[in-house]
Amino acid sequence: MSGQKPKKQFRMGLVVASVFDQPTENGTIFNVSITKLYKNEGDAEWSRSTSFNRDDLPLVGKVADLAWTWIHENQQSERAEARKAKAGA
Repeated sequence: MSGQKPKKQFRMGLVVASVFDQPTENGTIFNVSITKLYKNEGDAEWSRSTSFNRDDLPLVGKVADLAWTWIHENQQSERAEARKAKAGA
């Protein structure tokens, strides 16, 4: 996933779920990376962490659910398109 642009992102507060896709011959595989944005004092750039505090956890659950729903809907669409292509062949 390093260097690859996410297919979709879901953000709540400083918690971000990034969805990455990987096409395969059996369909697309989706992976999700959940991170928290933070800025150290004096830094101009935002950084990311995979460590969350107690108050972040509800947001982690929410962005994970949004990512799951988006992936599920995309896989449903992909399967429907594959069935149509197979029927038309």
